[in-house]
Amino acid sequence: MTIFKNKVVIITGASSGIGRQMALDLAEDGAWLVLAARSLDKLNSLEDECTQLGARAISVQTDVSDENQCKALIDATIAEFDRIDILINNAGITARNRFDEMQVLWPFEKVMQVNYLGSVYCSYYALPHLKKSKGQLVGVSSMTGKVGVPNRSAYSASKFAMVGFFDALRVELADSGVSVTVTYPDFVETGSRLESIGPDGNSVKEAFKRGGKVMGVEEASEIMLEAIAQRKRESILSTRGKFTPLLKILFPNLVDRLVQKAANK
Repeated sequence: MTIFKNKVVIITGASSGIGRQMALDLAEDGAWLVLAARSLDKLNSLEDECTQLGARAISVQTDVSDENQCKALIDATIAEFDRIDILINNAGITARNRFDEMQVLWPFEKVMQVNYLGSVYCSYYALPHLKKSKGQLVGVSSMTGKVGVPNRSAYSASKFAMVGFFDALRVELADSGVSVTVTYPDFVETGSRLESIGPDGNSVKEAFKRGGKVMGVEEASEIMLEAIAQRKRESILSTRGKFTPLLKILFPNLVDRLVQKAANK
């Protein structure tokens, strides 16, 4: 996709998973990358890989739940490249819990701060520059942002909020030249154990066990970058993901049973 050559692309949550793979794929395309995440060591390693692939890249340690750090990320991008073409809001954390088993409620706040407000903060400070370049805003949501999933109530709520924000923003920016794309990954195998916040507020590691089709990060990145290249309004990555929202309207009780079954696997 030569469309990304020399494009200035910010990726939050770039140190692992889909964000990392997107960075590598964009590097091969010759993009100018700004890599953001909390782990500077991982970012620096990724930066080296990207530059070896022919990209220009910088690392900016960023916790997107902190508004000031989001502003600093945008400022660093402008200082280095003098423009922004694409902002990919990919950073996210998850929590595994039943709401009636929660021992503390701050995980709901934390997940919302990272997944939703992190996108708000970064988008706010990037938007004036994206208007100048007629660039793109990208939100990486989840199928839990279309269908609520049991044991993921905090995560689902944050992704629904994210989708509502970007849907409204798309309409507001319709005459600005800035496009808004929301992507909806399904279950994606990252090759590592998932870190979640448990009902007591402590971090827990979950082994990746999931029935049915699981998408690899390479395939997920390819589909998402194709949607970004075409400035699509949304991209649902899996076949079941495309049908589930329709089934939810027509057969809501059936969908409840299906997501409960999936959550128990």
